[in-house]
Amino acid sequence: MNFNTRVAAPAAWSQLSCDALIVVSVGDGVPAGLDKTLAAVMSAAIKAGDLECKPGRSLLLMGAPGVSAPRVLFVVAADASAKAFGKAVLGAVQTLKAGGAREVALGLAGAAAGAAHAEAAVCACGEALYVYRHTKPSAAAAAPLKSMLLLCESDTRADLDEGLRLGRAVAEGVALARELGNRPGNHCTPSDLAAEARRLAKAHGLKVEVLDRKDCEKLGMGAFLAVAQGSDEPLKFIIARWNGAAKSQAPVVLVGKGITFDSGGISIKPAAEMDEMKFDMCGAASVLGTLKAVAALKAKVNLVGVIAACENLPSGRSIKPGDVVTSMSKQTVEILNTDAEGRLILCDALTYVERFKPAAVVDIATLTGACVIALGGVRSGLFTPDDALAGELTQAGERAGDPCWRMPVDAEYDEALKSNFADMGNVGPRAGGAITAAKFLQRFAGRLPWAHLDIAGSAWKSGAAKGATGRPVGLLTHFVLGRSKD
Repeated sequence: MNFNTRVAAPAAWSQLSCDALIVVSVGDGVPAGLDKTLAAVMSAAIKAGDLECKPGRSLLLMGAPGVSAPRVLFVVAADASAKAFGKAVLGAVQTLKAGGAREVALGLAGAAAGAAHAEAAVCACGEALYVYRHTKPSAAAAAPLKSMLLLCESDTRADLDEGLRLGRAVAEGVALARELGNRPGNHCTPSDLAAEARRLAKAHGLKVEVLDRKDCEKLGMGAFLAVAQGSDEPLKFIIARWNGAAKSQAPVVLVGKGITFDSGGISIKPAAEMDEMKFDMCGAASVLGTLKAVAALKAKVNLVGVIAACENLPSGRSIKPGDVVTSMSKQTVEILNTDAEGRLILCDALTYVERFKPAAVVDIATLTGACVIALGGVRSGLFTPDDALAGELTQAGERAGDPCWRMPVDAEYDEALKSNFADMGNVGPRAGGAITAAKFLQRFAGRLPWAHLDIAGSAWKSGAAKGATGRPVGLLTHFVLGRSKD
C-alpha cells in the first residue's frame, strides 16, 4: 500500500476526490472545524442513533449528500493520542478492505496529527492487510486498497512525511517477523532462517555469517549444542550486521531465540496446542524484522543481530533431565527440565557477543509461560538491572505502541537456581518462573549493559485469531534508532 500526505484543512474534506474518506473523530460530538457538509452528515447520524461518540464506534455511509467521496467512514477514537488513532485506523481499514475502495483519504478531526500518528496509521494498515499465504495459497485475495493520503495542515506536513517513512520501515519489519513466525516448523527451519538472513543481506547491505555445528563445537557452545543434539535438523548460529556508523562506535546487539519447533524434548509438552510451538522462534524473527527496518531507514548506528537456531526434539540423542552441560562461559548447568531450552541456547549467545564490546545487549525470547500469566498478551516482560537501559526500552515501546513492563531481578531470586551437581540448574520452582529465567541469563551477561525481553505472551495470538504479531519489532526499532547518531 502506498502512503502519502496531502495538505487539506478539515473545512474542505467533503470535496476531496477519493474512493473512501475516513474521518477519525475525537471528542463527544461533531469536532470543531469539520466542514459544514461533513458536520451536517455526522450530526444527522448521531441524532438518528446511527453513530455514538464512544471509542471504537464507527459508521460507513454510501453516497453521503454533498460529499465527493462515494464512501464516508466515521470512526470515533478514544482520545487524540497516536495509539488511539492507530487503533481507529486499524478498525477502519478492516471495514473497508472487503469493499471496492482503492484510494483512501484519512484525516484526524478534533485534534492535530503528528509524526507518531502517521507512523501509527501505516502500522495499523500493515496489520489489517497482512494475509498469510506461504502454505495456504487459497487464502483470500489481497484487498483492493492501494493508496492512502494522510490529510494534514501545511505546517505539519514535514513531520507527517517523516512519520510515514518510519512507519513504512517498521511495518515491513513487522510483516517479515509475522511471516517467519507463522510458517510451520517444516517450512521455517534453522536453515531457512539463515537463508532469510542472507536474503536481507543481499537486499539491504548487511553482512552475514552463519556458523554450523563444527564451528559451535570449536567455540565450546556446550549448552546450545546440547539442545540441538536431539534433532536431525542442523543448527545454525547466525550473525548479521548493519554498519551504519563509524567503526569506532560500539554496536547495539540483539540476540534472538530461534527454536524453530519446541516439543519440550524429553520433558515433552502436552499435545494440546503444541502446534503453537512453531512460534518459539519469534524472538529470532523479531531480530530479522528489526534489522530490515533499521537498514531500510539507513540508520546511522551499528547493529548486530545474533540468532541461535535449532529444534528441541526427543530422540535417543536428546539431553536428559539430570544431564550436566558446560556452556561457552565454562559455567556448568544441570538440566532439570529439557523444556527450559531457550535459556540454554541464549546463554552461549550472550557469551559470544562479548567480542563485540557492545554498547547494549537485548535478548528477545518466547521464554516462559510464567510471563504470560503475569502480563498476558498486552505487554512484553522487561528484565534488566540497568535503570537507564530499562528507561530507554520502556520509552521506545511506548513510542512504538509496542509496550513492555519492567519486572524485578533481585539477587534473592538467584537462590532458586542452586544445584548440587553443577554451577546452576536450568530451572527453579514454579513461583517466579519468568524472573528466575531472567536471572539465569543474567549470569551469562556478565558486566554487559544487558536487558531481556520475554515475549511469550506478546509474540503470537491463539484461538480464532491464531498467528504471529511481529512484536516487538516496533519497540526494538525505536530503541535502536534512539542510539543512532543522526
